[in-house]
Amino acid sequence: MKYWRKPLDQDKVKPVHGRIILINERCKGCGFCVKFCPRNVLEESERVNAKGYHLVDAVKEDECVACGLCEAICPDFAIKVEIENAKEPTGV
Repeated sequence: MKYWRKPLDQDKVKPVHGRIILINERCKGCGFCVKFCPRNVLEESERVNAKGYHLVDAVKEDECVACGLCEAICPDFAIKVEIENAKEPTGV
C-alpha cells in the first residue's frame, strides 16, 4: 500500500516484526493460518509430520508484523508469534 504522506517521526520509530514459531507435532494442516494471514507470510509445504499432515512454512518471515492472527486462529495451538523488536515498557 502506498501512502501519499509520511509520519513526521518515521526515522525514530521502527516497525514491529514478529518471529513465527511452528510446533510441527501439533499441526494438522488445516490451512487456517495460511488463508487468513494478512501479509501472506505462511505457505503450505510438502513436508509432513509424524501424523502425515502437511506442515506450514514461514516463507516471508521478514514481512511478519506480529499481528498474532495465525496464533489466535490455530485450533491446535501449533503457532506462536514472538515480537522481535519490542520496547520495554517505561514508567510503570
